[in-house]
Amino acid sequence: MLLIGRDLSPYTRRVAVTLRVLGLAHERLPLATATQQDEIRVYNPLGRVPALRLNDGTVLIDSAAILDYLDEQVGPDRALIPPAGPARRRVLQHCALLTGAMDKAVIAYYERTRRPEDKIHQPTVAGNERQVADGLAAAEAERPEGGGWLLGGSRPTQADITAMVTLPFLAIVLPHLVGPGRHPRLEALVARQGPALPGFTETDPTP
Repeated sequence: MLLIGRDLSPYTRRVAVTLRVLGLAHERLPLATATQQDEIRVYNPLGRVPALRLNDGTVLIDSAAILDYLDEQVGPDRALIPPAGPARRRVLQHCALLTGAMDKAVIAYYERTRRPEDKIHQPTVAGNERQVADGLAAAEAERPEGGGWLLGGSRPTQADITAMVTLPFLAIVLPHLVGPGRHPRLEALVARQGPALPGFTETDPTP
């Protein structure tokens, strides 16, 4: 398999970490959406990452679809999203909170950085940053105070991986929303569980 995209994209990074956690062999093609869209369109006509080219040449796009495929390959006992029932919905709910926060962070970041200062629409920035903050607060409230994985249990789920790539990404694009001590439970998840999670340290996007 070939994973297209850089680890600066948290959507690409959560796929990259998942591939390592599940022990699935793959190669990387670290293309950047800002400068290499034509190359990315070879795999995804939208010019977005991640994309995953399978061994038979099929290309999957969008991290949610890719993660669903990877879980299917390893079977329900190893899948990072439970196959059915309340447990599945709970993991998907938290992934939605966190990916929603990342989506809104990208909008706020672009509004701040892609326009002349006098053209920045501050209500857009404020509204999207509020959604980022609220999504993080909801995820923060779910992690047990005593530590462990985000939703409890003896092993990580996709909610953990998604949380663990979200916080470092936000520290790059909206650092004022994730300063030290703002989300102590999520910060502890990254600090304590991250080094032991296959692929997490290797995909660190920070310079």
